[in-house]
Amino acid sequence: MIETMDNLPAGTLGFRASGMVTAQDYRDVLDPAIDAKIAEHEKVNIVYVLGDDLSRYSAGALWQDAELETRPRHSWGRIALVTDHEWIGKAIHLISFLFPCEMRAFTLAEEPAAIEWAARGE
Repeated sequence: MIETMDNLPAGTLGFRASGMVTAQDYRDVLDPAIDAKIAEHEKVNIVYVLGDDLSRYSAGALWQDAELETRPRHSWGRIALVTDHEWIGKAIHLISFLFPCEMRAFTLAEEPAAIEWAARGE
């Protein structure tokens, strides 16, 4: 499941993933929020928290995640990935060059720093 985060700085979107994340979560929550920012001609800065209770991504969710790349490259600001899942942080570090924006991994304890970092994106 993906839920939106409240009380973030202006221009910053926040999401928390827990349990099983499905393609429907992307269609219902993440995609509309990102598309609305793009329609407002604003840079998309995201804080994405993968909590300890995250169990897995469905194949459809992984596909939806890959489809985020279809958004215009100039629309992206920063993405802060917040997780204590060590392998995810390492994977993001290795593939961050593939993303159309700055991307950085943070631990769950660093969530406030992640929000501050993402909010300073262009």
